[in-house]
Amino acid sequence: MAAPVLTSTEHFIAGDRVVGTGERIEVVNPATEQVIATIPAGTAAEADAAVEAAAAAFPAWAATPVELRAEVVGRIADGLKARAEELAATITAEVGTPITFASRVQVPNPIAIATGVVRAVADGVLADQQVGNSLVVREPIGVVAAITPWNFPVQQIIAKLAPALVAGCTVVLKPSEVAPLNAGVLTEVLAAAGVPSGVVNLVHGTGPVVGEVLASHPKVDMVSFTGSTRAGRRVSALAAATVKRVSLELGGKSAHVVLADADLAKAVKLTVGNSFMNNGQACSAWTRLLVPSSRHEEAVALAAAAAEKYVPGDPTSPATRLGPLVSATQRERVLAHIRAGIEQGARLACGGPEPVDGLDLGYYVRPTVFGGVRQDMTIANEEIFGPVLSVLPYETEDEAVEIANATIYGLAGGVFSADEDRALAVARRLRTGQVDLNGAAFNVLAPFGGYRQSGNGREFGRFGVEEFCELKAIQR
Repeated sequence: MAAPVLTSTEHFIAGDRVVGTGERIEVVNPATEQVIATIPAGTAAEADAAVEAAAAAFPAWAATPVELRAEVVGRIADGLKARAEELAATITAEVGTPITFASRVQVPNPIAIATGVVRAVADGVLADQQVGNSLVVREPIGVVAAITPWNFPVQQIIAKLAPALVAGCTVVLKPSEVAPLNAGVLTEVLAAAGVPSGVVNLVHGTGPVVGEVLASHPKVDMVSFTGSTRAGRRVSALAAATVKRVSLELGGKSAHVVLADADLAKAVKLTVGNSFMNNGQACSAWTRLLVPSSRHEEAVALAAAAAEKYVPGDPTSPATRLGPLVSATQRERVLAHIRAGIEQGARLACGGPEPVDGLDLGYYVRPTVFGGVRQDMTIANEEIFGPVLSVLPYETEDEAVEIANATIYGLAGGVFSADEDRALAVARRLRTGQVDLNGAAFNVLAPFGGYRQSGNGREFGRFGVEEFCELKAIQR
């Protein structure tokens, strides 16, 4: 199914479509460089109206029995499933995600996340607890501002929306202005699922306008933000004025630590696939491959061979594994990092900053692998957000752990070993929110979030629901 070519989309406030009063923002297909839609550039007044609608709807929604709130979220999951093909095509059109990845990951993940939240309610995550002479109850925190990114747009919306709704919160959503069209489809799913008027509101626009109003608004009780670390710092600063709760899922520079006893070919293949998923635009991607120095050259050769199979191409083709980056700006950022790697002495094993052969349109970047990367290099420390993998050698297991922990981030990572107990021992030493052993599968019921400047708070399953609750102790 081809993605619909839309001419515009609107805000969604208090159950109504609101055409915006300000300028409009163009949405560009990153593979064709063509404008496929426009959205309103939301104003401070429109953001305020959405907050007021959410505040007005909060008492009734909070008083709705939790079982009924969970039923609504279950219907949202069903609605996403019914429109899965349309959502996948829309994400491919606005993000450049290969259609196969969009169909197998970008849409199924949020369905599973919403279903997991419903399961958490059934398992009693919101049940009262007796602690001594105190009855401990969980209550909704209130009005939530959900500010979401462009790279996994539906997943990150649902990761906030589903737990907030079952907890009894109302929501104002600001999706990324870079990839907002999927959110328009979602509002139709919400309406069909029976979400009452004002419980979920959507305001399009930019961070400096709409995002800042939401983060600082006195009637917003919590901000749940996913995006860059720089923007997360700004959200935290604005929210501090009203001491509202802030949950942040920010950048990453994750390491895959391959131990000396590992199947190197398998480990490297997994690393390249993880690093290049979603065109390299994933905050949890393993962008640093750590290998024993005695096997460094072999690892670099294996990585380059694997990377060359990721041939950039049309993201609507089921055969494509690597599409374009989301924008011209993002492409230039990635190319600047590649140039920095070369200038600082890393060895370019494949790829590079040159244009992709045969692709005159689209924001494409060659799949790139660097060998001989040192920890003091820019490409070993800064989040690149493109198909760029750095291979770093280490001498001892202790040094591998030290290198893995040597960035400001701590979102994800992996350990690969023939001995699972050995891998687990290393995983326990990594200062990061998630660690996969030997390429284990992603789990949407497990807590997702980071250490240090990768953020705070957790999403998914019961852990995500708890983020949107206040605890009250009633002594009797």
